Amino acid sequence: MIYGIADVGSNTVRLSIYKCEGGEIRLLMNRKVMAGLAGYVRHGALTPEGIEVACQTLQGYRSLMDNLELPDLRVFATASLRNISNTEEAVGAVMAATGLRVDVLSGREEAELSFRGAIQNAGLYTGLLADLGGGSTELVSYRNRAIQSACSLSVGSLSLFSKYVSKLHPTKEERRAIRRAVEEQLEQFVPQHPPARHICGVGGTVRAACKVANAMFDRPAGDRSLDRDELKEMLQRLKKPGRDELRLLLKTVPDRIHTIIPGLLALDTIAKAYGAQTITASACGVREGYLLARVLGEPLEDQSKITPST
Repeated sequence: MIYGIADVGSNTVRLSIYKCEGGEIRLLMNRKVMAGLAGYVRHGALTPEGIEVACQTLQGYRSLMDNLELPDLRVFATASLRNISNTEEAVGAVMAATGLRVDVLSGREEAELSFRGAIQNAGLYTGLLADLGGGSTELVSYRNRAIQSACSLSVGSLSLFSKYVSKLHPTKEERRAIRRAVEEQLEQFVPQHPPARHICGVGGTVRAACKVANAMFDRPAGDRSLDRDELKEMLQRLKKPGRDELRLLLKTVPDRIHTIIPGLLALDTIAKAYGAQTITASACGVREGYLLARVLGEPLEDQSKITPST
């Protein structure tokens, strides 16, 4: 059976198509639109323009599935539609325009599904999962592959940029404000948390961080990990990005040139709070977790093997 899973995020709207057969799940195709829905929020509500962007993007994905003669497209939304005052209006507009029902996940659900997807291929049994998205960040402390605690912070790379950065890259004071915002969320939602030497990172920000590190430190292009010292050095070099730094960002993460530094600041603040020394970008995350739990209905102990695309 082949399924399409569309993820309506604050920064990106993604489509992943999977083939599920014989206890294995293979990713066949990925599509991404940098919709930037968080940028269409005014006074807490998603504007009509933002709703139209979401509708057009999902209609495009539906047309792709129809052209491939694949009828099963499931859609869920995270902070993009969860953290707005007109969620019902937006969900209704999508249904009217595309015929697609959007499942709006709570922060807790998003955290748990990210864990379900990521832990299968993480290779680590104890640590912290951090799903750093555009509009929220989900944190899951786990031990022996079991969730100990989970929460959702209302800060993400795009929302931090939109709220605190006046130009393209943050000033010294804006960087401090971003760190304070993340620290305040951590103090509010996880005032007492176990230390975690390792972070299993989920989402585009962590993957982008690894791409920048690979280019900056002349590492292999496919390296999906970095340590805290490398993260701190990246932030030091990007304090006042010059021509060389801007070219590096344009080469490695052109669609995140405005959100990469806020994202790195958030990631470093979380790593510091938990005492983490290493970070690994997971190949799987919330879409795979949604497929396993909500579409296939698999219990964690019987989870299918997920094979990412090469």
